[in-house]
This record gives sequence, C-alpha cells and structure tokens, in this order.
Amino acid sequence: MTTSRAGRLLRKPEDPQQATFLELFFDLAYVYVLAQLSQVLRQDLTWPGAFHTLVLLLAAWWVWCNTATVPDRFNPQRPAIQLLIIAALIGSLVMAVALPTAFGAQGLVFAGAYLAIQVGRSVVLLLALRGHESQRGAVRTLVWFGVSAVPWVAGALVHGTARKALWTLAVVLDYLAGKLRYPTPGLGRSPTSELPSAAEHLAERHRQFFIIALGELILVSASTFGGKGFAPDRTTAFVVSIATTVLLWRIYIFRAGELSAAAIAGSSDPARLGLSAFYAHLVMVAGVVVTAVGAELVIAHPSGHPQTAWTAVILGGPALFLVGRARFEYAVFGRVSRDRPIGLLALAALAPVMLLVPPLLAALAASAVLAGVAISDTVHQRGRPPEPPSPPD
Repeated sequence: MTTSRAGRLLRKPEDPQQATFLELFFDLAYVYVLAQLSQVLRQDLTWPGAFHTLVLLLAAWWVWCNTATVPDRFNPQRPAIQLLIIAALIGSLVMAVALPTAFGAQGLVFAGAYLAIQVGRSVVLLLALRGHESQRGAVRTLVWFGVSAVPWVAGALVHGTARKALWTLAVVLDYLAGKLRYPTPGLGRSPTSELPSAAEHLAERHRQFFIIALGELILVSASTFGGKGFAPDRTTAFVVSIATTVLLWRIYIFRAGELSAAAIAGSSDPARLGLSAFYAHLVMVAGVVVTAVGAELVIAHPSGHPQTAWTAVILGGPALFLVGRARFEYAVFGRVSRDRPIGLLALAALAPVMLLVPPLLAALAASAVLAGVAISDTVHQRGRPPEPPSPPD
C-alpha cells in the first residue's frame, strides 16, 4: 500500500510534458534573484566582487536546477509536489533578500535558506517515497547535501577569506556530487532512470529560465532609465540596451533554442544531454546578468569617463553569453557556427579601443557584434533546408 501511494507521485511517460503554471510561478522568484545578483556585482566591480557573484550565482542556479527537475520525475499535480515547489519559491526569495550582504552580515541567512531548500526537498521526498525504490535517490541527495552543509554553515560563521574558501568548497561539492550522480556508500550512483530526461519538459524549462533572465535585463534597463530622465544620451543608451536584449533573444532561440527538445529526445543519452544544456544555460544566464550590470552603468553614465571595470562588464556580458550559446549549439548540433568564435574575437579586439571611449560607444560596439552574429545566422540559413538536430554521442 505504501509503495502504491509513493508510486502515484511519479510522473508517468504518457503524462503531459509541458511545464505547469506552478513552475512558471516558481520562476518568477528568479527575476528578483537575478536582479539581486546584478546588484551584488554592481556594488563591487572588482575581481573579488566578481568571484562573490559567481559563488552566489552557482548556489542560486543549483537551487533552481534541483527544483526544476522535480516535476520532470514527479507528478506536479500531486499536493506534496506542489507544496515542495512553493516552499522552494519562498526559500529562494529569502535567499534573494540576503544576496547583497551574503558575504557580510546576512551570511547565515543565505546559507540557512539554501540548505533549507536543498535538504528539505530531500527529506520530504524521502518520507513521501518510503517503501518505493525511488526513495534511494532522495537518500543519496540527502547524504550529499548533508556533506556540503558543513562548509556552508561553517562559512556562514566566519568572515572574509575563510567564508570565501568554505563556500567555494561547498559549491564544488554540490556540483561535483551532481556530476558524479551522487555516489553513496551502500547505494552506489543514481541510475540514469533517476536523472531528468523528459525532452519537451527540460527544453521548455531551459527556455523559460533564459526568458526570465532577459526579463531581469529589461527590468534593470527600464528602472535605471526611469530614474534618470529622458536626456538624449540616456534615451539612446536605453534603446541600445533593449536592442541588445532583442539580439540576445534572437541568437538564443535561432535553431538551437527551437530544436533543443528534439535533440534531447533523439540523443543516445537524453539525461546527459539535458544536464549539459543546463550548464550551457548557466553560462548564458551569467552573461545576461553581467550584461544587465553593463546596461545599468551605460544608462546611468552614457557619456561618463571610461573605466576598465565598466568596459569589462559591457563587453564581457555578451562574450559570456556567446560562450554559453556556443556550448548549447554543440549540444544540439554537434558543431559550433564560426560566427560564435568570430564574435568573441571581435569583442576581445574591441576591448583596448573601448577603454578610451564613453560607455555608450562601448555598448554600441557590443550590440553591433551581436547584430553581426544574428545577421550571419540568418544569411547562413537562407535558401537552405532546416538543419536537423544532431547531438554528439
């Protein structure tokens, strides 16, 4: 009887794969999460500040990934699963509030919220699946999140370099455990049947989160523009920011974004390809977060004196996006278009010159490079039959 009740939590192959409204509701929290991450970087445009932002982004992304894959294996119509996702939403918002001072006064709040989500999810699934073989997966994740909880909590209780080192260790443990499929003494590794593999659902979740990231970029651009007035140079900077957003969307969705579900479904290892796409999206989202910081700076100071850190984020955001987009393209087609590395080289070549011009011109240059990539995509495809997905083995 217990096994039967637990089995009803599992998603059946014939169930619809589309993301539910509850999952979209959960994603809304990450508009705020990403906005807070942009603020973290904006407050400290140094290498240590960038490293802090990276650690916090990896933690937030791991929460989203682990929560987003729950409805891939479990029925999102079951009350227990719905409550689990709502609890993760609330925890994510608490994390987001603590983000700007996570490496300061609110370290324990951030680490506590993170662990409450990750450990709490495993505990709920462990209890809900008792008597069912899928309970082993919950045990594995609980063990590993218990291991990483040590440096997370220890880091929250210290400051400075010690917190940075301990939280870096915690993030590495979390990602390494996922990469190795949570190897646990007595239980081994998670079988591929426990990994996310519903092609349409995974692809839709990828697209939805990227749209959320673009929404954060639009929010930052509009908020900064609204607070600074309609001066001609700021208006131009705002238009450039929106054009950059459109280009990021266009480059993302063109072919690879449209065919990711078919690529995952046609792969010899759908779970591996799905996880590879998750990591590619992490890099693209990081690029959008950095681009949002650059947009805020350009709109606020379009004619300001150029600074190295400002130029780095204005050009570095699009560069990060192109790196992630190239990895995503390889996952779908097993190759990378030449315009991706050419775009990266162009951004690198422009960097020394952009150190000498106002931020608005640097933003225009970055947008022009993205426009060149988008135009190249269109020209290359014109007159040719649509390329089918061909993921690498």
